[in-house]
Amino acid sequence: MIATGGKALYGASVGILMLDAQFPRIPGDMGNATTWPFPVHYKIVRGASPQRVVLDGAPGLLDPFIDAARELIADGVDGITTNCGFLSLFQADLKAALPVPVAASSLMQVPLVAATLAGDKRVAILTISKDSLTPAHLEAAGVALDTPVGGVAPDSAFAATLLGNQLELDVDQARRDMLAAGRDLMAAYPDTGAIVLECTNMIPYAADLRAELGVPVYSIYTFITWFQASLVPPRF
Repeated sequence: MIATGGKALYGASVGILMLDAQFPRIPGDMGNATTWPFPVHYKIVRGASPQRVVLDGAPGLLDPFIDAARELIADGVDGITTNCGFLSLFQADLKAALPVPVAASSLMQVPLVAATLAGDKRVAILTISKDSLTPAHLEAAGVALDTPVGGVAPDSAFAATLLGNQLELDVDQARRDMLAAGRDLMAAYPDTGAIVLECTNMIPYAADLRAELGVPVYSIYTFITWFQASLVPPRF
């Protein structure tokens, strides 16, 4: 057998562009490497704080994200994603600038999920900051603008810890916050047939939401495991 080189790193096909944050990343969080059933490669985009990306609209950060993605590609990854659903804003620009596939945001799943549902059901989005998720974010991900959106309470432990970039997270309270937000979303939109989680830190609570609400729950985890399967198809 002849082995062929050309990369600095092997075995990690998905490159993840990370926000510059310090809050806890528990198992299940996209930024916790133990979450993934396959190797991934990370690159922190310095200066891309949760405040700047989510609440402020990511001003001045496109070029740093492109540069960081190029570094990941030079290291050897075969596809790029990010660890914030609000970075759907950069999907078109990243795709245009990079030579590999880009899956910037969990929100990109919404049209596909909608296509799987019965005619009287629709997909809804659960986000960390409802007031910050604009039509521009939805349009950039190919999401219909009339898609229902629900958010975690701004003063909840989950939102306050992540958006405030705090060092401690009350995980049990965060789970209660997520379930409360899910119940509110279903009550407001009873025709919801599936939920897409915008926030990549919501993965640890997806199973609880599914059990509580009784509808399929999609996240960046479902999206990137699908993405990985295209980059490294399993052999049978």
